[in-house]
Amino acid sequence: MTALKTITPQEAAKLVKEGASLIDIRGADEHARERIRGAENWPLDQLAPKSLTNPKGMIVYHCKTGMRTGANAQKLAEAASCEAFIVEGGLDAWKKAGLPVLADTSQPLEVNRQVQITAGALVLSGVVLGAAASPAFYLLSAFVGAGLMMAGITGWCGMARLLAIMPWNRRAA
Repeated sequence: MTALKTITPQEAAKLVKEGASLIDIRGADEHARERIRGAENWPLDQLAPKSLTNPKGMIVYHCKTGMRTGANAQKLAEAASCEAFIVEGGLDAWKKAGLPVLADTSQPLEVNRQVQITAGALVLSGVVLGAAASPAFYLLSAFVGAGLMMAGITGWCGMARLLAIMPWNRRAA
């Protein structure tokens, strides 16, 4: 199958107005916090070949920045049983173009952002406590750094799994 054509947010908005399905491939937590009105949430890991169709014959995919859609264009093309496109620059470009989005700030931050905040706080705490109280606290920073490296290598993040089951994150799913 050929690569998906990348279109501008304005072109995407026009296609959606004409009946194209707008598919958000981000996670449910990201979609719950901020989304384009009318976008259906189909996280990337839930897409299967020929799992999406549209009677009008068009699907428009988007993510936050366009990186996920671009990196997974082949999988997205295989998931569509009709003509499909990718929004160049994703949700960020959509907003920059002045097109409307729905934001629900009562939803928790995306789990990836929570991991970044928590990991940063733990590393900083380990460094400060290591310098001020005992060098043994440097091990906290080393432990967090090793965990982040393993998450990058394996694609599995224990901190993200732990944060995802916290009470404040149960609403997004």
